Amino acid sequence: QVQLVESGGGLVQAGGSLRLSCVASGSGFTFYAMDYEVGWYRQAPGKQRELVAAVTGGGTTNYADVVKGRFTISRDNAKNTITLHMPSLKAEDTAVYYCHLVQRGINYWGQGTQVTVSS
Repeated sequence: QVQLVESGGGLVQAGGSLRLSCVASGSGFTFYAMDYEVGWYRQAPGKQRELVAAVTGGGTTNYADVVKGRFTISRDNAKNTITLHMPSLKAEDTAVYYCHLVQRGINYWGQGTQVTVSS
């Protein structure tokens, strides 16, 4: 069992920035492994949950088109932590952001953190 704990959400004006962090722990899991993908999803009211950004154990990153070139996902293997840097935020980035990890077909989710961007 892997636990994911997010932090860093909040309220920000359009054009501002936030940094979300997610710490993974439990069951001997380590980011030094290769057989996983970890990242961020978001869900806005009335919309489906969507991928924002993810990184594999091998270091390959994947971004949603709407954030590509704007958001950056990074990983600290020693701290089992991923970070999503979100500059130039827009009102449409408002959502609950969830940390997600999948390893050997098992999905793990964090509790979610609210990001609200005021226009």
